[in-house]
Amino acid sequence: MVRKLPLHFWIGLGLVVLFWTLNWTLPDLRTHWAFFPLWLGYALTIDGLVFMRKGNSLATRQPLGYVMLFLLSIPGWWLFELINLRTQNWFYLGADRFSSLEYALLASLSFSTVMPSVFGTAELAGTFRWLRRIGNGFRLAPGKSGQIAFFIAGWLMLMMLLLLPRYFFPFVWLSLYFILEPLNLWLGYPSLVDYTRKGDWRPVLALWVGVLICGFFWELWNFYSYPKWIYRVPFADFWHVFEMPLLGYGGYLPFAMELYALFHLLTGVLRLRSFQGHLVFD
Repeated sequence: MVRKLPLHFWIGLGLVVLFWTLNWTLPDLRTHWAFFPLWLGYALTIDGLVFMRKGNSLATRQPLGYVMLFLLSIPGWWLFELINLRTQNWFYLGADRFSSLEYALLASLSFSTVMPSVFGTAELAGTFRWLRRIGNGFRLAPGKSGQIAFFIAGWLMLMMLLLLPRYFFPFVWLSLYFILEPLNLWLGYPSLVDYTRKGDWRPVLALWVGVLICGFFWELWNFYSYPKWIYRVPFADFWHVFEMPLLGYGGYLPFAMELYALFHLLTGVLRLRSFQGHLVFD
């Protein structure tokens, strides 16, 4: 069944074209106000494509839940910024041009687009025919002892990361998932284990494909931005694709899983469990 593209797709595409152009052509500071409408446009464009392909999407299934994604994204990404105070793996050129309050508010607005963009693109990836045709694989369903081992491993990775960030900085993209996934299982919140225990890895693959597509556009649009982020990655600062070292793109894969686990923990703790069925990648 061929469906028409919804109105919000065209609004999103218009925002992308306008603010991509402005962000890459205007002089001096501009990304601090251009980032949010550019990525809002991306999120709406992707959501419109999902709707065209499957007849529903994050924004149309539950509009309030879609807004909630933007709100939960803010503390979600600030958590990684907090860890980066220790690892110092990325910096923001031009951040010194703003007061602390201006920086916090503008950064929070930009960070709000992370979850809608990643989850929307993951849902789009879930509609790809090749991914939908993947059959069940090995079943991963850790028991109580396995869950405890995961949880302890997560805290050990986080401790190693904080004590020796030069050597264990990659654990920022692993430790939180190892901590959060068992918590979601113990608290009865949705988790990726709900799928992998049946051998269904399509949601995981959809998250991986979706976040890599997002990552490509994050790094692409950042390249000629100002303010912009740059990286300092020990032992892997070579073969750059835009500002990001090629090996750094591997960190996006567990990052998507961390976002998934973090979203469900936050919605559970905040008693917003009606939104937990909002993410559908299979």
